[in-house]
Amino acid sequence: MMVPELSATLRGVAAAMSSFSDGWWIIGSAALALHGVDAGPVHDIDLLIDAELAHAVLAHMGIEPIALSPDNLFRSKTFAKWDVMPLRVEVMAGLHVAVSGQWQPVEPRTRQQIMMADEALFVPDRQELLALFRLFGRPKDAPRIQAMLSAEAAARSAASA
Repeated sequence: MMVPELSATLRGVAAAMSSFSDGWWIIGSAALALHGVDAGPVHDIDLLIDAELAHAVLAHMGIEPIALSPDNLFRSKTFAKWDVMPLRVEVMAGLHVAVSGQWQPVEPRTRQQIMMADEALFVPDRQELLALFRLFGRPKDAPRIQAMLSAEAAARSAASA
């Protein structure tokens, strides 16, 4: 069950992004929640957008890009925070993750629609989301991976019963 703050924020993101038909995804722990997987509290929403949409999305949301300090694991061409909802929304365009010393773009290939209160949200499918958590490889990703694997095992068990 989603807490009210998460549900309200996701509905707000869906409404804000409704004029952008393609090129955006919810990733991270909020995507897990949208897939019905409980991996603990969600503290913010990660909104990944195509780099070509960055200017239009930020203008539509009324936010400006933020210059980030260098990070050893992640970098984004554009990064902004939308703080008008109950949970912060972090908007990223041109996201890259460091893998074996090389920067690799994070560009989901799948786009699954999930409806909330007649609003569409988009997430990578479960397998791609699992692959993203494995790629990121942070300590906080381990319980997310385990929660996804447990949910998949439970679904397979229920299907075969």
